[in-house]
Amino acid sequence: MNGEAHRACDKYGFFIEETDLEKQKQREIVTVSVEVILKREKKWLHMCDNWDKFMTKKWKKIRDRCRKGIPISVRGRAWTFLCAAYKQRIRYPELYTQLSEQIGDEKINDEIRKDLNRQFPSHEMFAENNGFGQQDLYGVLKAFSIVKPDIGYCQGQAPLASVLLMHMPAEDAFWSLVQICDHFIPGYFSPGLEAIQIHGAVLNGFLKRFYPPIYKLMKKQNIDPVLYMTEWFMCIFSRTLPWPTVLRVWDMFFCEGIVVVFKVALILMACALGESSQRKQCPTMYETLHSLRNIPQKCMSEEFLIEKVIDFELSIRDLEREQHLQILKRKKQKEALLKEQRKRNASK
Repeated sequence: MNGEAHRACDKYGFFIEETDLEKQKQREIVTVSVEVILKREKKWLHMCDNWDKFMTKKWKKIRDRCRKGIPISVRGRAWTFLCAAYKQRIRYPELYTQLSEQIGDEKINDEIRKDLNRQFPSHEMFAENNGFGQQDLYGVLKAFSIVKPDIGYCQGQAPLASVLLMHMPAEDAFWSLVQICDHFIPGYFSPGLEAIQIHGAVLNGFLKRFYPPIYKLMKKQNIDPVLYMTEWFMCIFSRTLPWPTVLRVWDMFFCEGIVVVFKVALILMACALGESSQRKQCPTMYETLHSLRNIPQKCMSEEFLIEKVIDFELSIRDLEREQHLQILKRKKQKEALLKEQRKRNASK
């Protein structure tokens, strides 16, 4: 390609170093028969062809199949159905083309261009400077910034768009990104990142409920959740977990929503700080944050983590209740600060 020697890739499109090639081949030994894979593909194709019926009458069937993992050959199409991006594309068939033809805000465009080389450079799709992958990524992010002028562009959007482009055409990736930002993580990329801060407080609330010793450690060291969970949540773990695990998490995220991200975060924190011996090795904020950024590989593996996520008892109703409490708490804190400020102004 462009005069360069061909480089071996794994089945996900990431380059493999020659020294790791044999290990990769051993890891990719097929453990599921071709017959089973074909059967799963047919089931997903049938669901997509009868989507409204399954969504209204057989949602648990969809959920169970997402938890098993969507076959790689139909994953992109399935994601567009799960987030309803396909409906938006049908509703506005010309919009993406029109947005692509617009110039947009040149300042935002420059910000997007600066980030293109940082998105999965070890993936064959984005490795070439100004290659087709980077061009599509630029187009999707520019179109999003035009259609969402109140949000514009934020660095966290680029990894999301990149993951989508690995599995679907640019127009589908654009609509999927719009759906994610509108319905799955609304407010995450708005100025001030208030939604992220609220979800950080929610995560803290869940820590207190499920893992009190970890909560006490974080409180003692005055660690704001935003310090460690922002990249996890904004990128939906695409920069944190091994790639097979990322895809399984995304399969469930598209089906069950943000509650999946909270489950993953809580499980990872339990793996890093759940044991008394682990917490003793974290006398200060520095060691604690280091542990959260260096979670044992075993805990992030597909085999370990996905089973834990499925078994974790945390519902959307639990999330809504905790979020409501944290919003009220945040409102009271703001009112108290405003009241205190008024007192100070009055006393001057």
